[in-house]
Amino acid sequence: MNSKIERPYETMSGEELRAELDRLKDNLCDLEDTHSFTFGKTTVHIGAEQAQSMQEEYEQECRSYKDRIALIEVILRARVQQ
Repeated sequence: MNSKIERPYETMSGEELRAELDRLKDNLCDLEDTHSFTFGKTTVHIGAEQAQSMQEEYEQECRSYKDRIALIEVILRARVQQ
């Protein structure tokens, strides 16, 4: 995670929210690419226990990114409707 203090999304301007949305989407894409490469395109051998742990961590990170992306999209849509 990032060491900078994150502001609540509701206090961010529309421009800041769109930048954060882009950053989160890029991070999610990078995470998915890394996971795909690690588990699909390499011959690296890892144990089953470690692979399961990595998969669970990956799924948790993806969920976190997707939840934050969805929240920002809801906030942006609500502001447009005002």
